[in-house]
Amino acid sequence: MITGLDHVVVLTGDITAASAAYETLFARAPSWRYSGGGADRTLFTLDNTTLELVAPHGDDDAAQHIRNALATQGEGLASLCFRTSDIARTYRRLDRLTLKPESVAEVESRDDASGATLSWKRTRAATDATRGVRMFFLERAQERPLSVRTTPASITAMDHVVVSTADPERAAALYGARLGLDMALDRSHPDWGRLMFFRCGDLVVEVTHRPGKSETDAPDRLRGICWRVADIDATRARLVAAGVDVSEVRTGRKPGTRVMTVRNGTCGVPTLLVQPSQGKPD
Repeated sequence: MITGLDHVVVLTGDITAASAAYETLFARAPSWRYSGGGADRTLFTLDNTTLELVAPHGDDDAAQHIRNALATQGEGLASLCFRTSDIARTYRRLDRLTLKPESVAEVESRDDASGATLSWKRTRAATDATRGVRMFFLERAQERPLSVRTTPASITAMDHVVVSTADPERAAALYGARLGLDMALDRSHPDWGRLMFFRCGDLVVEVTHRPGKSETDAPDRLRGICWRVADIDATRARLVAAGVDVSEVRTGRKPGTRVMTVRNGTCGVPTLLVQPSQGKPD
């Protein structure tokens, strides 16, 4: 059903500042910009997924909904959109699994700079059925253009997106049995709780549980993103020169990996960069 993570959505109150911040972080130019549905949108398409920045535009109900979300939760990760090759079949499966999908909609956008158009079909599962994480499912008619690299030591791809849960058994059932993602790791540790990796194309949805942090009926939350780099020392030097606050490079949890934390310029998204071991995802 799911062939990959098509994109993640990050809400921001200032599309211009957010676009500039991510252009600095990624060292890649935006691949698509458009307005519609009460929002201004900027897309950065990397090697295996897209980050979509969304800011309110205008005074209609859709724009006000985004402003309300920003007022309630602030800037940050807002939703996941999974890619599928057959939206009609996906809709039927979501319906059978009681994920209460919305009717399939056909959508088109026009890039502000080039005038090119993209079209897709999408549906959305009910948030109360996906444990509080907003999830969309999308079938694209064509590929998006990649974001052009602007300087060396750019971000190459997403490594994983992190979801925190208060109920790991139900989360495992959602991402594994119901959404059909392959569980590649299920590990528990007394210091950091339970960790589950679900393969989603060329990246991982990481589900974490820290015992005692919240009640089991608390909603799941999108927690952060880890991006891949080819040379973490060169990337760190580039970001420091650009005025981005980053940590020192340290050894990653997976043997052979090196990581660092990005402390600002991410629209409130907790962000980690990883240099994988032998080119493999962390």
